Amino acid sequence: MLRIANAVLVRLPGPLHALALKHRELLKFAVVGGTAFLVDNTVFYGLKLTILEPKPVTAKVIAVLVATIVSYVLNREWSFRTRGGRERRHEAALFFLVSGIGLVLSSVPLWISRYVFLLETPDVSLVTQEIADFVSAQVIGTLIAMVFRFWAFRKWVFPDEEARSSDVRLAPTPDSTEEAA
Repeated sequence: MLRIANAVLVRLPGPLHALALKHRELLKFAVVGGTAFLVDNTVFYGLKLTILEPKPVTAKVIAVLVATIVSYVLNREWSFRTRGGRERRHEAALFFLVSGIGLVLSSVPLWISRYVFLLETPDVSLVTQEIADFVSAQVIGTLIAMVFRFWAFRKWVFPDEEARSSDVRLAPTPDSTEEAA
């Protein structure tokens, strides 16, 4: 993954390269979030459409747990790889606590859509309900939770910026003569 990221970075034009380097943690966090989203949906639909067809909530819980574990490993080893400062057990516990709070935050817009604005059948059409669910849960809820988790991960889970920087290789600048690893 580091090789692919470095290969992309060295090909960016100068100003974009500098911007990407400045916000590299955020960009990596977004890639990890997208990966976890895909894992969550793949596991959820894989279980819901097969062995857990009569139990969609159980399928969703399993999917979220698998995606959260994937997210922890990728965030620890890639997004926040230069950060640390905590024992692994403490770090993992804080990560899952922050992820749990993020799950609650991401559910609030859906709850408001359904139970405050009453955007559910039979008060509205099925199409309106599904669009409202998608926008409130998948767009608004995901954005709120993402901002919170990024801030909380940096503040509490991986607080020390240069805790593990000795083993990190930075991408060369565009004017460097070295080739990307």
